[in-house]
Amino acid sequence: MAVRHRLVQASPRSVWAVLADPDSYVKWVVGPSEVTPERGRWPELGATIHYELSLGPVRLTNQTVVRHVEEGSVLELEAKAGPLGTARIAIELRPWGEHCLVIVDEHPLRGPGGAVHNTGVELLIHLRHRAMLARLAKLCEERDPAAEAPAAPGAVRRAEPGAGRA
Repeated sequence: MAVRHRLVQASPRSVWAVLADPDSYVKWVVGPSEVTPERGRWPELGATIHYELSLGPVRLTNQTVVRHVEEGSVLELEAKAGPLGTARIAIELRPWGEHCLVIVDEHPLRGPGGAVHNTGVELLIHLRHRAMLARLAKLCEERDPAAEAPAAPGAVRRAEPGAGRA
């Protein structure tokens, strides 16, 4: 399993806002272009988005389905990559002080993708996650006005309700 994490200099609420915006999907996920909602309201359970993924000269028509959601803290997706099969992608948000620790766990779920899963494929997934988490962090940090603002001396910050799990 490819598990990667990144500390994002934004609140869990700000990170969730980006994850919950279907128009932002192509800005932080590596590969897809032109996301089109297919079913439901993103990121509600069962919601589906459709997009095209380019792998060099090859273009795949894909879709991603929300399989599990805990608003503000957990988003689990099943990405369908045509003839390659599907992958499970779990994204967990944890409050980390005033910031957000984002943990991504991805592995093949169905189809031939699982049969060829090896350390080489795992390395490629890790590289993709590194780029994906960097893009996500940039989007969140640009959107969160408090991301760079230091707290006033003696100020007490409270955890946001529903923002992550301990």
